[in-house]
Amino acid sequence: MLPLNFTKNNFIIKYRIDHIVYTVFDLDAAIQFFTKKIGVTPIFGGYHKNQGTKNALINLSDECYLEILAIDNTNTSIKPPRWMGVDVLKKNQITRFALKSKALKKESKILKLYDSKMGIISNGLRQTSNGNILKWELTLPLPKPEVEIFPFLIDWSGSKTHPSLQLPQMDCKLIKFYGTHPNPKKFDRLFEMLDFSIQIKKDKKISLQMILDTPKGLVTL
Repeated sequence: MLPLNFTKNNFIIKYRIDHIVYTVFDLDAAIQFFTKKIGVTPIFGGYHKNQGTKNALINLSDECYLEILAIDNTNTSIKPPRWMGVDVLKKNQITRFALKSKALKKESKILKLYDSKMGIISNGLRQTSNGNILKWELTLPLPKPEVEIFPFLIDWSGSKTHPSLQLPQMDCKLIKFYGTHPNPKKFDRLFEMLDFSIQIKKDKKISLQMILDTPKGLVTL
């Protein structure tokens, strides 16, 4: 049974969204921005050596986190186009989000219905600053477009714990997550197949936005 005053849609969002990707031009500058904006300093996460990117993380509670992502300019072996829209970025913004999945093979087929280039399953591994090993499988996000309304999928079952549980509590929570798109209805059936939905408002611009409850109050990004 859902708690009082808690809609099914909010329940699905709260427990199905794994992480939200906020892509930036400069990771160090973004860490300073978030520290001032929300009163929490993001923690450097590490490098995606096979993708040419690096990140910092903010714990959003409920096994969900915000990933601040930027190009790793020291990695010259990975050439553009790189994933998550980093090479077509016009401004710092949310460009992707991931859903938790325990059925990647099955659900990857739904992604392919949306875009035949999506749904390719890959895996990754990295060591955290405290020496723990994180292992995951995911459907690879594409280099384009800049902002993708449809999610990618990730499975952390190869790790002992979800990565957010290795972060300190930061008193931040995801309150609302939504998008804008010229044709919101195109996502209805596919979201239904994933047993997931977010509000998508009709607008000329394609965007993903969120409201966070933070030590500095409610913040919209």
